[in-house]
Amino acid sequence: MSSRRGLHHAAAASGALLLFSASVLLSAVPAARGQQETEREEEFSYSLDAENGPAHWGQIKEEWSACGKGEMQSPIDLAGPRVSLVRILGHLNHSYAPANASIINRGHDIMLRFEGDPGSVSIGGTAYHLRQLHWHAPTEHSVNGRRYDMELHMVHQSAQGKAAVIGVLYEIGARDPFLHMLEPYLEMIAQQRQREEKVGVVDARGARGRASVYYRYVGSLTTPPCAQGVIWTIVKRVRTVSRHQLELLREAVHDDMEKNARPRQEVNSRDISIFRPIQQNRH
Repeated sequence: MSSRRGLHHAAAASGALLLFSASVLLSAVPAARGQQETEREEEFSYSLDAENGPAHWGQIKEEWSACGKGEMQSPIDLAGPRVSLVRILGHLNHSYAPANASIINRGHDIMLRFEGDPGSVSIGGTAYHLRQLHWHAPTEHSVNGRRYDMELHMVHQSAQGKAAVIGVLYEIGARDPFLHMLEPYLEMIAQQRQREEKVGVVDARGARGRASVYYRYVGSLTTPPCAQGVIWTIVKRVRTVSRHQLELLREAVHDDMEKNARPRQEVNSRDISIFRPIQQNRH
C-alpha cells in the first residue's frame, strides 16, 4: 500500500509541476499577437536547402529569433523513455459546436478558419477557443522516431491570447470522413494561393474524434514566429486518411514542396506527459 501511495503522490506532484511550469511559461509570453502565426507565409519555406528554409527562420526577422534560439521549440519526438503517466491532467474536455467556416489556400498549407463560435477546450481550468484547423504532411511530431503521413492542428486561443494546439496524427488507410466533406472545396481552391471559399456550417467534433489518451508538453508554434509557451496536446490514437485525400491537400497547396513539416526540435529539459483514463472493470 505504501508503494502505491508513493506512486500516486509522485504522479500528482509531476502533474502539478507540469501545470505550474506551463503557467509560468505562458505568463512570460506576450498576449494575442505573440502566439499567432505569421500571415505572410511566402516569407518562409519548408525547403531544407532554401535561404529562407527552417534552419534560417530565426535569422529572417528579429521577431522570429525564437525559431533559432528558443529552447522550447516544436515539434518534438514523443519518445517512450521520456514520457511519464500523469493522470492528474484529466480528460480533454471540449464543448465544440457547429459553426460557419471558410477554407483558405495559404500557400504552404490549407486552413479551415471558423467565422462563428465553434466552441472551446478546457485546459487547467482555462477555456481555449477554437480558431482554425490546418494540415501538415508528413506529421511534424513523431512517436518513438516514427513520423506518420499527416498531422492535423486544431489551433485554440484563450481570452488572454495564449495558444493551445491539439494535434491528430494520420496514416494512409481508409478515407477520413471529416476531410471527405471538404474535398469539393479543396478542389475549388487547388493551385490558387490565397483563394478562399465559404464552406458553410462545420462541426469540429468530426476533426477531434473521440480518443481519450493524449500526450502533453509545452512548446512553440511550428511556423514563424515560433512563439513559445504553447500548450501541445497530441492525441495518441493514429487515425487514417486516404491517399487521394492526402494528395488533394498537397496539390491544393501546390508550392513545389513535397512536404510542409518543420524538422524535429530538441526536447532539452522539458517534461512530456501522457494521460490515460483508468479502465473500468466490466462485469
